[in-house]
Amino acid sequence: MTVSIYQASVPVFLRMLDNLSAILDKADAHCAARKVDPAVLLGTRLYPDMFPLARQVQIACDFAKGTCGRLAGVEVPSYPDSETTIAELKARIARTVEFVSTFQPAQIDGSEDRAISLKAGGRVLSFVGQPYLLHFALPNFYFHLTTAYAILRECGVELGKRDFIGPE
Repeated sequence: MTVSIYQASVPVFLRMLDNLSAILDKADAHCAARKVDPAVLLGTRLYPDMFPLARQVQIACDFAKGTCGRLAGVEVPSYPDSETTIAELKARIARTVEFVSTFQPAQIDGSEDRAISLKAGGRVLSFVGQPYLLHFALPNFYFHLTTAYAILRECGVELGKRDFIGPE
């Protein structure tokens, strides 16, 4: 059995974004139960030179929508990075899920050899579809998801591996 580019992207992004939203629900409940200002969690970093939680969520969303859009050859929507609450981050995730859900297999399958260019850090990065997905986009997406999870664990939010991976 072969795995298509669609199967390796859209369902993966959707599942993990749903898990991220559920993790943020637990963070919100944690803040309410312990009378912690959610802004503290949103501004927490694992290390001073790393992005805070809010930015980790924003970047994870950007990778999901950007990857699917680029693989499909369609314009990627731009979201301002202005979220300052858990509810606003969850709304960003929901917008991202809505966008990613619009893609059908026929739009993405066959993009293995599509030329993909994007600007990052003041330079232009060039890829081909399959290596872009497998060696750049998915690792970056998971990095930011994992970092968001780790920040919340560091802040005492009761999360486990099952929260990250999601329901079976």
